[in-house]
Amino acid sequence: MNKAIGGYQELELRSGEHYHHKALQLNTGRNCLEYVIRARGYKKVYVPYYTCNVIHEALNKCNVEVENYHIGAGLCPANDFPLANDAAILITNYYGLVAEGVKQMAKVYGNHLIVDNAQDFFAKPIPGIDTFYSARKFFGVPDGAYLYTDKHLGIELEQDQSWNRMRHLLLRADLSAEDGFKAYQAAEEALQNQPIKRMSQLTAKILGSIDYNSASARRRDNFIFLHEALRGKNIWKFELPADATPLAYPFLTTDTGLRKRLIEKRIYVPTYWPNMYKARELNEVEHQLQSMLPLPVSQSYNAEDMQHIIDIIKNHD
Repeated sequence: MNKAIGGYQELELRSGEHYHHKALQLNTGRNCLEYVIRARGYKKVYVPYYTCNVIHEALNKCNVEVENYHIGAGLCPANDFPLANDAAILITNYYGLVAEGVKQMAKVYGNHLIVDNAQDFFAKPIPGIDTFYSARKFFGVPDGAYLYTDKHLGIELEQDQSWNRMRHLLLRADLSAEDGFKAYQAAEEALQNQPIKRMSQLTAKILGSIDYNSASARRRDNFIFLHEALRGKNIWKFELPADATPLAYPFLTTDTGLRKRLIEKRIYVPTYWPNMYKARELNEVEHQLQSMLPLPVSQSYNAEDMQHIIDIIKNHD
């Protein structure tokens, strides 16, 4: 044992278990993808047109051939692909609503399937299927990701350090979301082109302190609260899978001024993957996803907060 004892008090966090305690703990989701590609030696990866730009950061670092595919009504690939031994297909579990599709694709593509579960942290991995998760999408951490794989690089990874990417979280806790926004942007930019590293001690300690059962239940409750009130106004028709805990509530509307009204009321609705606005060819489903308003359902909020969102949407009628 070689740790400091005594002196000033350290940050106190509950010592618990990570939700994905059997997964590799890495620094970012994009690096989980890079890890899989390098470990399995893939030369080509099929990727949805509608995906996060950081996915392409990992693909570019690996120098693999990329072929884009369109998604269909079930948010799965619109076509099947005959995969070579050195090829894989990436599927995105959009809003946690693609769980059944992921299971069907696993039967077709086996361990040539890579599952991006960044939009449902609580989705269970399928044994033998490479699957990754991004922690900071769901929790107040500066970085951190989990990877399930049975193929390992066999090299010693350096451990990341996160203390210098915490400013936005501290500013939001002590001041406001607005005060921390520039620091948030800086922290996100700092994650670009990072090498594959092990999760930092700080992030690991925070993630080990979370009550995951409570977080998942609150998110589902918030999601269902919004859905019961808004399903009649939501152009996007879906049913929430029994085991899904989505990142946000996907609300599709013809009300083009709604995003602006929500922001004016300090309800911050992100624009997912703005790089897709430059895509030349998107089908109808992809255009709808592009136009979606991801309404917040975080465990930080309660039914009163959800009602506030609903009132802003409905009171404009």
